[in-house]
Amino acid sequence: MSDLVDLDVVGKRVFLRCDLNVPLKDGVIKDDGRIKASLPTIQLLLAKGARIVIAAHLGRPKGEAKPELSLAPVAQRLSELLGQPVQFNAHVVGDVVSDAAASLLPGEILLLENIRFSAAETSKDEAERQVLAKELAALADVYVGDGFGAVHRKHASVYDLPKLLPHAAGLLVSAEVEVLKKLTLNPTRPYGVVLGGAKVSDKLGVIENLLNKVDVLAIGGGMVFTFLAAQGKEIGTSLVEAQMIDVVKEIIASAQSKGVTLVLPSDIMVAPAFAAESAPTLVDVDAIPADQMGLDIGPVSAAAFAHEIEKCATVFWNGPMGVFEFANFAAGTKTVATALTKVSGISVVGGGDSAAAVRALGFADSDFGYISTGGGASLEYLEGKELPGLQALGI
Repeated sequence: MSDLVDLDVVGKRVFLRCDLNVPLKDGVIKDDGRIKASLPTIQLLLAKGARIVIAAHLGRPKGEAKPELSLAPVAQRLSELLGQPVQFNAHVVGDVVSDAAASLLPGEILLLENIRFSAAETSKDEAERQVLAKELAALADVYVGDGFGAVHRKHASVYDLPKLLPHAAGLLVSAEVEVLKKLTLNPTRPYGVVLGGAKVSDKLGVIENLLNKVDVLAIGGGMVFTFLAAQGKEIGTSLVEAQMIDVVKEIIASAQSKGVTLVLPSDIMVAPAFAAESAPTLVDVDAIPADQMGLDIGPVSAAAFAHEIEKCATVFWNGPMGVFEFANFAAGTKTVATALTKVSGISVVGGGDSAAAVRALGFADSDFGYISTGGGASLEYLEGKELPGLQALGI
């Protein structure tokens, strides 16, 4: 892997793959964390006198040009944060893009339209991806991969393109990998992992891999009801993956045999419906009404989770403890986030909904050891998988 600091980019056109996949509502950016995370690499390239062509994705347009997933608002916000104009081109490839890239002066930036508007970007057909990769490669002299949130995807701009140009990892990707190494190679103990979110199936690989590494595993969020069901408890109308119950029974037994402290909630906030205005009721896990659904862990559980977290020297957290978007069901997530701010060693918020949750609940990025930009990428790394985007960069 080439080091970005040593990469010769003076006066050269740099194709920079960023992760600018920010949440948008009615054209307004709700969380610009990923844009801010891309700034150090962009600023370093600008300081070196590079001419920068940026590509990024937004959402899952599935090869269609969808106006609501345009990167135009991102170009405007990036320009504000950098304090200089960012040219926006409403195309991914073509003569209009080639001409714009060719006319860039040192220190200028061109942001292309959502790379996923091209179906070839995400195609499973290698030949299709390579056609796009060659078109993109013609826009630049060197490639810098800094879109960590996409490195687990075998996509044209992430996997195929860096093979066609001299390349290096960006500062963000390098920082993410260093943090993940701390969580996997020789973590300072006690080592705790807190997992939430909707589905056990989404986290199964990381649970199975981390059971061999962690001292504490705390489970919250919607996925906890599959654990409670595996213990024979009534879960009412709560989210459950019935096909995962036997697997979860094995996880519980495995944690016990390995001496891992498995922390599950003892009380639950329930409601009659999945709605912000639903009236919350606190119940014991053994007393969930048949006609109610769990939407957050209860205060006793949250305090227990916090107690275990604060004892740890290394903590990784991925997935909210409840429906934090609803004020009545955000307390569990907020308590866990607060506990992470008190960890004496390193606390890592694993991207995605977790990062959105801590910002929505009023925490600053600096309150935590590290906030990852890639939820899915972080999880796959912790599963022990090889990530195509890192492989292409020689990491």
